[in-house]
Amino acid sequence: MTDRAAPAPLPPILIEDMVRAALREDFGRAGDVTSAATIPAGARATATVNAREPGTICGLDFARAAFAGQGANLKLSALVADGARIAPGDPVLRIEGDARAIMGGERVALNFLCHLSGIASLTARFVEAVAGTGARITCTRKTTPGLRAAEKYAVRIGGGANHRFGLDDAILIKDNHIAVAGGVGPAVRAARAYAGHLMAVEVEVDTIAQLHEALEAGAPVILLDNFDVARLREAVAIAAGRAVLEASGGVTLESVRALAQTGVDVISSSRITMAAGTLDLGLDIEIA
Repeated sequence: MTDRAAPAPLPPILIEDMVRAALREDFGRAGDVTSAATIPAGARATATVNAREPGTICGLDFARAAFAGQGANLKLSALVADGARIAPGDPVLRIEGDARAIMGGERVALNFLCHLSGIASLTARFVEAVAGTGARITCTRKTTPGLRAAEKYAVRIGGGANHRFGLDDAILIKDNHIAVAGGVGPAVRAARAYAGHLMAVEVEVDTIAQLHEALEAGAPVILLDNFDVARLREAVAIAAGRAVLEASGGVTLESVRALAQTGVDVISSSRITMAAGTLDLGLDIEIA
């Protein structure tokens, strides 16, 4: 985590909706038949979610909701907080109570924890890679359908920032919009006329010529799509602070620091949501 204030938690209603859908999917038509067949009714147990590898934890509220959804009044004790850096063997969450209920919530809880922690962990690595440059790492709209709010929260937990959440909260003029609108300038001018005073306007450009056109049209934010390091430096010099500059396209952990050192303000990447692996966490259970 950076020294910025910790991100606000997601509203419970968003978490509950996502977790409820996942539990319905997992329980299917007959419920947990394995636990019903093998675990005596009323059996109690204690379980701990433990880290198997280092990383950044994210998704504890999702895990809590998964276990709370079992309706058995399980006792839950978070041993770390979202954003915590953990090492192999570190305990993350303890669950006590009805053994069948613990087993019923295990997979959904771990799915959210492992997935969101994976995103937070990879984001943190990108953020660390650009430390001291002034550039911010941000995600994109490339997210798992139905999980956008959760995945964007994980990016914030990892120290990154969020790009727009959907088609409705900011104007981002891309190449196809430009083609239909008749050019960068006409598209930017139309967008600025359409947008209210609180709506951001950004345009994507592919060339230095398009950058000049965007600046002349008064674009406040410009996305430099697949610019190499030399062209990014040139773009920063041309813009000279007249617009926020965002670098995007093909960003990797190996290339991101060089991109940041060109002086761009933002670096966006879909990798931190779409290519992040899961963080290896496991639930270890003992009979009470």
